[in-house]
Amino acid sequence: MFGDLERTPRTLLVCDRSSFLDEKNRLSSQVEQLHFNYKGDTPGPEPSVPPVSSITSSCRLLPRYRLQVPCFTYIPLGPKSLHVQLLITLYVPTYIYNKYHTYYGLVSGLSYRTRIDEDNCVALMPNGHLSLSLDKDSFELLGVEGKLSKFNQRTNSRYVVSVDLTDSSLAPGGRGYQRLVTGLRSRLQLKTDFLLSHHPGGGASLQALLSRCDWSEHRPEVRSHALTDLFCPLLTSDLQSCDPHHLLEWLGAVDADVSCENSSSSFLSSLVCPEPKTTMSRALSVSVCGLLSPQDVHRLIQQIRCYLDQPRLESWASLTVHGFVDSPVSWGGDEHGVLRGGENFYSLLMFHDHTYHLHLGTGAHDTCPP
Repeated sequence: MFGDLERTPRTLLVCDRSSFLDEKNRLSSQVEQLHFNYKGDTPGPEPSVPPVSSITSSCRLLPRYRLQVPCFTYIPLGPKSLHVQLLITLYVPTYIYNKYHTYYGLVSGLSYRTRIDEDNCVALMPNGHLSLSLDKDSFELLGVEGKLSKFNQRTNSRYVVSVDLTDSSLAPGGRGYQRLVTGLRSRLQLKTDFLLSHHPGGGASLQALLSRCDWSEHRPEVRSHALTDLFCPLLTSDLQSCDPHHLLEWLGAVDADVSCENSSSSFLSSLVCPEPKTTMSRALSVSVCGLLSPQDVHRLIQQIRCYLDQPRLESWASLTVHGFVDSPVSWGGDEHGVLRGGENFYSLLMFHDHTYHLHLGTGAHDTCPP
């Protein structure tokens, strides 16, 4: 046990530097690779951070739905719940029918209050792929083809089932469709809380599903707190003097309101501001929490860039986006797992000259970010 605690878990950090003006920059595709985001942080100098009202307005464009499921241990006769079989039988026909129409690919969803290392987890991606992360017993009950998890810690303890709902075999009446529905209806009967997001025009394809479930609408929550006399690294677009790991630690400390002004006798925190540094008399930390789609993140980036274009005393701003710890997938459709932290995030540092630095990080149970 003590030997395990002494070992530092493997982490991956990929750094990319480019310009918004470069037509070949990969920022858009990299942002779209992380489908399920629960939090976006924008700590930075107060003059260069958009007002809270502007960020709130940009996040109020799209509704989010939380499908409530009763726990049989304490609500045996609770409200109507979401059975994953309903997700297939009620949503897939609309999905397949609209494959070449406007509704196609406009809905995504994620199981809620499930733990990827212990529970069965579900993800519906915008490209129509359904990902199930199942324990061994559930996988055997389902009776659908899958593969052993890359990151299971106990022998043969977790399996991954990936289903392309747009495949012709998944059309209603097809062999693959019948096998999947029968497994979910008669054998596994998988139920879960579910978070759903749809883009403009995609709500119509959810009406049949929502009519069979108890649901409530939620919007991203915006929080902010002002900071004074904040130690800040001297950030320039070349970032030659600032180690990326130290920079990310500092950004995390600002978001968590942890002081980086530590003396040698302090036992509470060893975090320090990277050198060279300066002091900001006023700063603002803003967090947006909810089910954030890549399109939401793009809007936040554009909002921040608009403020960077204006004459300001400071010439940079940042946005850190955190993926759901217990999502079955992280980058693209790759499997996500949790050993200790479950990190899957990226931090975008933007400068006045339209250049940016992108840092993509994962924990021990993820593949390399794009």
